[in-house]
Amino acid sequence: MYIIPAIDILDGKVVRLTEGDYNQKTVYDVSIAEMIETYRSNGTEFIHIIDLNGAKGDFSNQAALFEVIQKTDMRVQYGGGIRTIKQVTDLLDAGIHRVIVGTQAITNPDFLQELSTEVGKKYDYANRIVIAIDVLDEVIKYSGWMESSPIKLMDYVDKCLQLGFFRFLCTDINKDGKLGGAAMDLYRKLLDHSPFIKLIASGGVSSMADIEELATLDIRSVVVGKAIYENRISIDEIKQWNLKQMTSL
Repeated sequence: MYIIPAIDILDGKVVRLTEGDYNQKTVYDVSIAEMIETYRSNGTEFIHIIDLNGAKGDFSNQAALFEVIQKTDMRVQYGGGIRTIKQVTDLLDAGIHRVIVGTQAITNPDFLQELSTEVGKKYDYANRIVIAIDVLDEVIKYSGWMESSPIKLMDYVDKCLQLGFFRFLCTDINKDGKLGGAAMDLYRKLLDHSPFIKLIASGGVSSMADIEELATLDIRSVVVGKAIYENRISIDEIKQWNLKQMTSL
């Protein structure tokens, strides 16, 4: 299980939210470029970047963000407000390693089918597309976690799997930004239901002890953000952990 450091961007600043609430944000005194360079210079090969403005349909961050991203040789997993097939293909063409889709995949019944067809013409869509599942008390949330879906969690997973998508980024909103431990019960349920998914955990990680607990499950990788910014997990600890991993991202 790999650790993927996270950078969340809101109004051009590096932030972390609590429970996905834009009014509960911590702003860090570091630029996007500085944060990316900190990770790169310490041997990080893969980073997770979310445009929180984009998640609400505001793409004012995007030009500056992409100017920085395109200068790094790290692989980037990117999300935030991706609503069209063209956005996905443009991002992949621009060198983004993995694109995260959420809201449109939930609200548009045909989106995932169209995505597999169109992206599949040029890319291995099953590995380059990540399906975001943001969950609050087992209810799927979307549009920056502001709306609720009537689709049952496991039914949605099954639909995605039927269309060839098997890489999922699952965030328990109750855990997000609280540094209170990861959503072990939720991840167990998902893996018991679908043992072959490539699951990316997100939310709640506060220490390397949480990482070790997650590693007892068949989780492919874990996104870590606030624990790094609050100096609970060091970048060197991440580097040393990742060097020991044999599992493919």
